[in-house]
Amino acid sequence: MFSKETLSYNAIPLPDRAEMSDAEMTAAAQAFHDTMRRRHSVRDYSPRPVPREVIESCIRTAGSAPSGANHQPWHFAAISDPAMKARIRAEAEEEERRFYDGGASDEWIKALEPIGTDASKPHLTIAPWLIVVFAQRWGEFDDGTRYKNYYVPESVNIATGFLLAALHHAGLVTLTHTPNPMKFLNEALGRPASEKPTMIIAVGHPSESATVPEVAKVKKPLDQIASFFD
Repeated sequence: MFSKETLSYNAIPLPDRAEMSDAEMTAAAQAFHDTMRRRHSVRDYSPRPVPREVIESCIRTAGSAPSGANHQPWHFAAISDPAMKARIRAEAEEEERRFYDGGASDEWIKALEPIGTDASKPHLTIAPWLIVVFAQRWGEFDDGTRYKNYYVPESVNIATGFLLAALHHAGLVTLTHTPNPMKFLNEALGRPASEKPTMIIAVGHPSESATVPEVAKVKKPLDQIASFFD
C-alpha cells in the first residue's frame, strides 16, 4: 500500500463539511441514537441470502475509519461459501467446548447465564455471511520491507464499530463471536502471520422466531456511562 518515496505531508482543503444548525445537529444525533438502539445481537438467522454488494459497501464504510498514522491496519474476510463456514463452525465449536468444559472460570460461566450461550454455534453456518476481522500487526512497503503499525487494537476496534453500524443501517443483524484461540482462522482463510484474527461477525436477516435475551435490553443510563465538565 505504501511507498517509501511518497511518505510526505501534503495538506488539502477539507473535502467534506457539514453545515448544520444546533437544532439540526440535535435532531440528527437523536435520529442516529434511535436507529442504533434498535440494534440487537441475534443468534437466530434466516437462510435468506444477502447480496455481496451490501457486504462490500459496509466493509468500505469500515475502511473509512480513522487509524494510527492512517495505516489502516485491518483486513475483513467475508465468507459465504458453505464449506468454509462449516469448517469455521467446527473449529470454533471445538474451542468453545474447551471453554465451557473447564477453560473458563466459574465466575465467567455464571456471568454468561443470562445471555443463554453454550458451545453450539449454529449461526456460523446458517447466517449467509461471516466476516472475520483481522488486525494487521505490521505492514510492508511496496519493496517488501516491513513497517510498524500504530494503535492497532484501537484502530481495528473503531473500524469494527463502523462495520457493525453500517450493517445495522443496511437492515441486517449481527452477532460478534470470539473463540479463543483463533489462530485456525489464519490457515483457513489464507491470512499472513502479520495478521491476528480478533472477531467473527455473523451477518444476515433474523429468523421469524428470533429472540434476544431480556437482559440485553437493559442498558446503563447516561449518568452511569458519561461525565460532563461544562
